[in-house]
Amino acid sequence: MRPASTPTVGRPDLAARCARIARSRPFEIAIVVVIIANGIVLGLETYPHPGLAGSVLRGLEWAFRVAFVTEILIRVLAYGRRPQDFFRHGWNVFDFLVIAAIFIPGLHGDSALLRVVQVARMLRLVRFSPGLRTIVAALWRSLPGVGGFLALAVVTLYVYGMAGWLIFADTYPEEYGDIGRSLLTLFVLLSLETLPDLIEQGMAVSPWTLVYYISYVLITVNLLLNILIAVIVNSMEEARRLEMTEGLAADYDEDGDGVPDEVDRIAISQRLDDLRMVIAELERELRIDRDDPQHRSPHRPDGR
Repeated sequence: MRPASTPTVGRPDLAARCARIARSRPFEIAIVVVIIANGIVLGLETYPHPGLAGSVLRGLEWAFRVAFVTEILIRVLAYGRRPQDFFRHGWNVFDFLVIAAIFIPGLHGDSALLRVVQVARMLRLVRFSPGLRTIVAALWRSLPGVGGFLALAVVTLYVYGMAGWLIFADTYPEEYGDIGRSLLTLFVLLSLETLPDLIEQGMAVSPWTLVYYISYVLITVNLLLNILIAVIVNSMEEARRLEMTEGLAADYDEDGDGVPDEVDRIAISQRLDDLRMVIAELERELRIDRDDPQHRSPHRPDGR
């Protein structure tokens, strides 16, 4: 399923031809090949190369620029008399910014910013893969939940950091000499690689330090990380539902603008969820009818 749709009625011949090209599978494959080739050339430019090879690589870079500009131009012309609709889709805006950035005055030669813009082109591969689009959308939708998780994790780490400073500051100043060192030690402990050594050091101070480390591992490493995974998985499921309902949203356009947006897809997703609940309720009632003898007909032994 493609990340963006184009109008299909009332477009002139040029727009119709551009729309057919933009929707065609060979066009998408060609752009993917160009993006991958661009990435290979960027990698080759990191090696020392003689003058002739450098000229060839610079020529290929300009060829890639022409190809990408042509692609964006075709996609914009596909919208006919409403080219502004091209910017209603997030992936289109990202593509346009990445391609247009190379023409900003000052981004020439071997500047680091130019390299960053060129490398950002590789991210355009995401728009051509439904699976990658779903993952990116899930990560984007999980940001509010991740923000809450980070706040809880910071508070938890700070409390345990202060406790570690109170317990081990005099004995192990390199690990717990101040709150900064204490937080760094506990952050590294999230990988559990230093847990045996820290437990051994703690047992030398007091056997009760075992409670400190066990509670920290259970709360932070197990509980908090599982909460983070649950937030991301839930966002992944929501993103997958939105991806599945994108085609339906084109026919269910609540705002009447002729373009499926996220509000339309969410409406379809909610109705699908309601339909699933109704089906589950019917299945539960039918199962009760089959299992309960009181619901069977008295005229036939099988209740039919």
